[in-house]
Amino acid sequence: MAGNQKKSVPFPYMKTVSIYVFLLVALLFSCNTAEIFVENREIPFQKTYGSFVLVNKELGIPGFSDSKLDQQVQEALEAQLLAAGLVYDAKKPDLVIRYHSNEDLRQRERVNTMNPYPFWGMRMYDPWLFNPMMGNFGPQVTTTKYELLQVILDIIDPSQEKSLMTLTGVTEVSSPKSKAKITLKALEKTTNTFLEFNFTEKN
Repeated sequence: MAGNQKKSVPFPYMKTVSIYVFLLVALLFSCNTAEIFVENREIPFQKTYGSFVLVNKELGIPGFSDSKLDQQVQEALEAQLLAAGLVYDAKKPDLVIRYHSNEDLRQRERVNTMNPYPFWGMRMYDPWLFNPMMGNFGPQVTTTKYELLQVILDIIDPSQEKSLMTLTGVTEVSSPKSKAKITLKALEKTTNTFLEFNFTEKN
């Protein structure tokens, strides 16, 4: 019956939807996020710490090889802590914080195996349409360089001379142009981890 017939979806529409889905997935995977590791917990958080000092700022110790990026990290770290309600105190701080980094250049290899029958599948063969012997269809190896970046925060209770924690935010940088942005995102996530401990954990 004509009333029960289903309307077919136009092929161009389906193709457009597929493109949008692909772009969305690619965007999600391109959002580089840091993985946080917590180490060196010599003592627990027994109180909420209200003040801090940055060793790098007071002693002029760089935490990154790039001086411009180092300044950005220092300013962003201090601003985030102040925004959370902590006070900067260089004379008698509750916390001594030092930031530093590990910037490790690496490379990865990706092996792509080509399909010798890309136009019409593996089960059909038309020598007039496509001849697989005309090209090289062995594995293709692609090498890409990237930087494994670690943003590290050492957080110490000076009254006890003990480490509360060392936080390491690990991420990847695929392009020098995006390094500052990715570094600051990793720093923000790493600092937020400390703030969560400071305002929640009490023994």
